[in-house]
Amino acid sequence: MAGTLSLRVITPDRILLDTTAASISFPTLDGSVGILKDHAPMVAALGVGELTYRGDSGGEEILFVAGGFAEVRSNTVRVVTDVSEPISEIDVERADRAAERARTRLKQYESNEGEVLDVLRARAALARAIARQRAAGRRRI
Repeated sequence: MAGTLSLRVITPDRILLDTTAASISFPTLDGSVGILKDHAPMVAALGVGELTYRGDSGGEEILFVAGGFAEVRSNTVRVVTDVSEPISEIDVERADRAAERARTRLKQYESNEGEVLDVLRARAALARAIARQRAAGRRRI
């Protein structure tokens, strides 16, 4: 079809998505990137946040992604990610608990009871939890 891209989202567990899209955007470590038909080839490290795409019908779909990389080549976008889930599958209570655990670990470090590596892990866990909470807030009712 004219004006479309092939989009494939791959996780360690499964091929989460294999579809066509008119436009795609995703978080990278350097900011958000938008992709349209005939985009220049590129490879980017994925950040944490929302991958959004517009299907041929024009409706916006959203996935949560965290870590991995995206490759754009020949009107095909391949996203290989450590974690991805449709916003309809996000367990908000689990994300809330993860955010609280991460905040507790960060407080322990501030009181000199934690290790530096724990801080890095806690910050990453908190960023993932907050991104999941935000993405879940965009669910269609």
